[in-house]
Amino acid sequence: MRSIEPKLTLVGAGPGDPDLITVKGAKALAKADVVMYDALANDDLLAYAKNAKKIFVGKRKGYKRYSQERINELIVENAFNYGHVVRLKGGDPFVFGRGSEEIEYADNFGIPIEVVSGISSSVAVPAKRGIAVTQRNIARSFWVLTGTDSEGKLAKDIHLAARSSATIVVLMGMSKLSKIVSLFQQEGKGDVPVAIIQNGTLPSEKLGIGVINTIEEEVALKQLSSPAIIIIGDVVKKSHQLRSFYEEVCTTENSKLIIQNLKQS
Repeated sequence: MRSIEPKLTLVGAGPGDPDLITVKGAKALAKADVVMYDALANDDLLAYAKNAKKIFVGKRKGYKRYSQERINELIVENAFNYGHVVRLKGGDPFVFGRGSEEIEYADNFGIPIEVVSGISSSVAVPAKRGIAVTQRNIARSFWVLTGTDSEGKLAKDIHLAARSSATIVVLMGMSKLSKIVSLFQQEGKGDVPVAIIQNGTLPSEKLGIGVINTIEEEVALKQLSSPAIIIIGDVVKKSHQLRSFYEEVCTTENSKLIIQNLKQS
């Protein structure tokens, strides 16, 4: 019998498309004795870990298979009982993934730790639709925010973001969309372009586009829901894929103004 050497590797699974995992991440899965995977990690990636024990520890809104505290304990238990544990997390494990909590807990037990970064959905999902989160002369920075804080309330940073000229990318924000829209309207930003992308980079991807004032209607029309990413800013209408929609909107609005002016004259 081989001696058991505990190890934890935190692996970012990428934004959804299984081809977007890193080579290093795939190699880590191939060497795993145990894989603990999240709801947002594509199940197809488990094929890399053919001989590993698989444990689903996913959390979704309104549903938790395990609490975060129990997940931490399972990592340690499996590392000492089986050896190499790969903790597979959607996107990048350090972008709203609570990865730092898991490695801190494992480190208390002297378990060797490695982190393999993943492609974050915050940039990869917009990119697939041709949206550059930064663009010269349009947006010099971008904010990545969670829509919901640990108590389930609207994250306070959204208030600051609504006053910013940066591109705003909101993760886990669909349940707070009405409040986000209201904040931007209060800042006089009702005409700012918005894109909402559900199941980004997957074959089931769905897209809703509009402006702050219209995006809730679009969400209802397209029946968009979580998991989805909200992108707010002028970079949205500069996408080569979405530009024609905003050009059509501008033309329509200009026509309305011309007709209105003619009627008044």
